[in-house]
Amino acid sequence: MFGTYKNPAKAYATTNLESGAIAANPHKLIAMLYEGALIAILKAEHHMKLNQVAEKGAAITKATDIILMGLDASLNMEEGGEIGQNLHALYAYVCQQLILANLHNDHKKIREIYSLMLDLKNTWDSITPKAAGSNAMPNMPNLTAQGPSSYTPVSA
Repeated sequence: MFGTYKNPAKAYATTNLESGAIAANPHKLIAMLYEGALIAILKAEHHMKLNQVAEKGAAITKATDIILMGLDASLNMEEGGEIGQNLHALYAYVCQQLILANLHNDHKKIREIYSLMLDLKNTWDSITPKAAGSNAMPNMPNLTAQGPSSYTPVSA
């Protein structure tokens, strides 16, 4: 009657994420995609450690979907020039490595990809959108303080 969520925390997280995406500017949306990919990679590592094959595969799929259908699809290859081409190649490499890590249960490869994606997110976060003449909104508070930056990956 009041919704399909049986887990109130999950309902809150989903609603919070949807609200954040609706209110976010394009710069914030890319940051959210990076964060989502990082979380999915961490979940894959966790499931790999526990030998939960189906869950690991689902997390890898989610990470690759975010990277390919979110981050890569958002690239403007015409205006992005060499940077856009390099990011496109990097995203393809990351997804290939995630698939190989899944196939071979390679904890080291998962950590390398996590580190690479974290570096990309941190670099993106260091870029401040131009306020004048753009639709940039003031920085919103970080509602995901317990996100990837404060999480230590599962040890191999």
